[in-house]
Amino acid sequence: QVQLVESGGGLVQAGGSLRLSCVASRTTLSINDMGWYRQAQGNQRELVAFITRSGATNYVDSVKGRFTISRDNAKNTMYLQMNSLKAEDTAVYYCYADVPYRPRSWGQGTQVTVSS
Repeated sequence: QVQLVESGGGLVQAGGSLRLSCVASRTTLSINDMGWYRQAQGNQRELVAFITRSGATNYVDSVKGRFTISRDNAKNTMYLQMNSLKAEDTAVYYCYADVPYRPRSWGQGTQVTVSS
């Protein structure tokens, strides 16, 4: 498995931006898919976006055009750039990593709060 440490959450006004980071304890070149889930209070965890080792990306419809996922293998880090934030984006965001032949690894979560 891999240890993941998230940062970048916080409180922002609607229309603002945040960038979440997820630093891995091993080279991301050895990791297949990486991505972000979020869980709002009272809701189920929702897949927001993921990125493959080759750089292909996928987003949930509600964030398309506003969020951008990327990974920097030189820094062993994945990012989620979130623009035009809305109140409904408020949630705890969790990053994950899929290492071959290992259970999925999860970060500890970072709170994003968007005030309207």
